[in-house]
Amino acid sequence: MAQKRVTLPLTDEKVQYLKAGDRVLLSGDVYAARDTTHKRLMERIEVNEELPIQLEGEVIYYVGPTPAKPGQIIGSAGPTTSGRMDKYTPALLSRGLKGMIGKGYRNDEVKAAIQTYNAVYFAAIGGSGALLSKKIQFETIVVYEDLGPEAIRRLTINDFPVTVINDCYGNDWYEQAAEVYQKGKL
Repeated sequence: MAQKRVTLPLTDEKVQYLKAGDRVLLSGDVYAARDTTHKRLMERIEVNEELPIQLEGEVIYYVGPTPAKPGQIIGSAGPTTSGRMDKYTPALLSRGLKGMIGKGYRNDEVKAAIQTYNAVYFAAIGGSGALLSKKIQFETIVVYEDLGPEAIRRLTINDFPVTVINDCYGNDWYEQAAEVYQKGKL
């Protein structure tokens, strides 16, 4: 598999360059958000209120980092299970979100929305929060500070390792890799 370097924010051209199975080093800014923040964003969407963050070209990392120890920028920052965000994701993609980082499978509705809105879903390696935190160079809370680790944060990442799981062409790396494995070629 190819390893690619991508600088954020994402554009349509950058998304189209990424294929399921690509190993990617991401650099730039992402939002950190997870379950409760997604619920709050959806509540605003349902009453036609403006979102507190701009989503155009952005990537959301599904993470709730632990507090930083003295001398650290951020604590452990591993991905959380993406499926918990599935019910919110199509609405956010329709508002310009271009990418998500998490772990695990996405449902069929999210996969279809990824194609419809020319987006991409990346997986980071679960259980590696301490190592991934070393790829985060800056962290600041943007909104919903009352949610503690679930507040929306702005993270500046550098060479953050991910794998493309769902690309804008409808490919699913989990399905493709399982098929190759069953044929004994992986």
